Amino acid sequence: MGRFDRFMKIIGEEQLKNLQHKTVLVLGCGGVGGYVVEALARSNIGSIILVDYDLVEEMNINRQIIALTSTIGQKKIDVLEERIHAIHPDCKVLKMDTFILPDNIEELFAFPFDFLVDACDTTTTKKAVIRECLLRNIPFVSSMGTGNRLDPSQLEIVDIRKTSNDPLARMIRKFVKDERISQKVMVLSSSEAPIKNHERTPGSSAFVPASAGLLIASYIVRYFLKKEN
Repeated sequence: MGRFDRFMKIIGEEQLKNLQHKTVLVLGCGGVGGYVVEALARSNIGSIILVDYDLVEEMNINRQIIALTSTIGQKKIDVLEERIHAIHPDCKVLKMDTFILPDNIEELFAFPFDFLVDACDTTTTKKAVIRECLLRNIPFVSSMGTGNRLDPSQLEIVDIRKTSNDPLARMIRKFVKDERISQKVMVLSSSEAPIKNHERTPGSSAFVPASAGLLIASYIVRYFLKKEN
């Protein structure tokens, strides 16, 4: 039995091979992004571009799949690369140890890819990514807020205009309106009202960011499968 045989039973051998030729860029390799990468690697995605500048910290352990006592202090992209190859040795990994902002957004598009996942924490970067992906006709999903929430069943991937109870999504909705963007802007968002903790840094659980990442990965794989049909 091969490592992807059980998945092949669902999608078929031809589609499994097609996924091997897909490249996904993941911007932000933390709570959400780490689980996106995990599921893509376990789904025979052939190439993954990892974009993150951060190190694993102890406070990441409650919610990030790459955060362990043994990985504290290591580069997130390095830990993820090792994990990807332990799962899917043939997967090609490109690492960008870069903090992406609007003024260096072009660096994201230096290499070709088929889908972009925005799982970063910087609002200005999210806006720039949305703008560039729409201009370049690149499919993407942008992750909205997963902090201060406990119920993963209220997560969904929808057009930004259909979001509610999400302060970050509210800002992105205003951006989309102000920019007069008519295309769909697909986002991962929760309809659960955030729990107020009266602190600047949001709280987080093990299950909401993880579920968000898995939902995004599922969306991407299903997008590729549908495109090939």
